[in-house]
Amino acid sequence: VQLQASGGGLVQAGGSLNLSCQASGNFYSMNVMSWYRQAPGQQRELVAAITNGNMTQYGEAMKGRFTISRDNAKNTVYLHMNGLKPEDTAVYYCNLLTFNENYWGEGTLVTVSS
Repeated sequence: VQLQASGGGLVQAGGSLNLSCQASGNFYSMNVMSWYRQAPGQQRELVAAITNGNMTQYGEAMKGRFTISRDNAKNTVYLHMNGLKPEDTAVYYCNLLTFNENYWGEGTLVTVSS
């Protein structure tokens, strides 16, 4: 299974950015696709997660600003980020979790300038 993320880049504070991650290969249809992020010197943290049935969960700092969605037919998860802050600067990683498999993408850098 491979996860290919895209959409990172440089944005000014208050701006918006969209990330996407497409999964390829064989995996169970019952799964959770998530976004995590890791800033320099900090632990990786959950940004948002979504099940194949579209149940969602968000990290506290992201609630009300970020929206996660997915297209099961395309095996793709999206992250729409609004109201970006400099503290949102991090490498964002895509994750696919099934009952016995856990896959990570390589990450995409999001930089928010003040």
